[in-house]
Amino acid sequence: MNGLKLELCVASVEAIDLASKYGFDRIELCQSLEQGGLTPSAGLVDYALNLGLSTHVLIRPRAGGFCYSHKELTIIQREIDNCRRIGAHGVVVGILMENYNVDKLILKSLKECAPELEWTFHRAFDESIDWKHSLEVLIDIGFNRVLTSGFASNVELGIAELSEMCAYAKNNIEIMAGGGVNAGNIHKLADINGLSGIHFSATQKVLLDEDSAFSETILRVSESKLKRILSAI
Repeated sequence: MNGLKLELCVASVEAIDLASKYGFDRIELCQSLEQGGLTPSAGLVDYALNLGLSTHVLIRPRAGGFCYSHKELTIIQREIDNCRRIGAHGVVVGILMENYNVDKLILKSLKECAPELEWTFHRAFDESIDWKHSLEVLIDIGFNRVLTSGFASNVELGIAELSEMCAYAKNNIEIMAGGGVNAGNIHKLADINGLSGIHFSATQKVLLDEDSAFSETILRVSESKLKRILSAI
């Protein structure tokens, strides 16, 4: 696939096992996908690392938007420090200012504390104001890659913009497509010149522990869906 990397977004032991089974290049590890993904437990990170997976940990302390309070930023800093200590390969972050511009000052400060990690800016990028300006900021800070749907609600609608982003980046930062990837569109993404990777979760809604008083509907990885997506590419 001409160097195209496949990244599985995983939020459970089962998903981690499938990432290992199917030889994914990298995982984004999180939990609570129903809320868009939150920072996973240390135990889950350790489990992934013990399987030898290239593990990139989502650093997101709460659901909602990406403008954080001083106390939340302190938690983000501590989570990044913990990832560095336990041997994670990278972190996935996204911090915006109140005006929806990428928060260069905060991100630069965080990265300077853990320069040995790989740094991915997640889909908060798609909420920023101007993608060219946002890319320039992230390149200047030294981010390795950005996860984006092409400034659209999903990758299907953002294909043209993703192509423009790859051309604009000029290999100064990796562009990874994610958000609504499925068996019907992954081959279109793979054809984008310069795209570095594709990110997806292959999940479906499942009612968990129906007979329990604590039953919940969650997003759980589906091996059959995963196989269909991989077959399509």
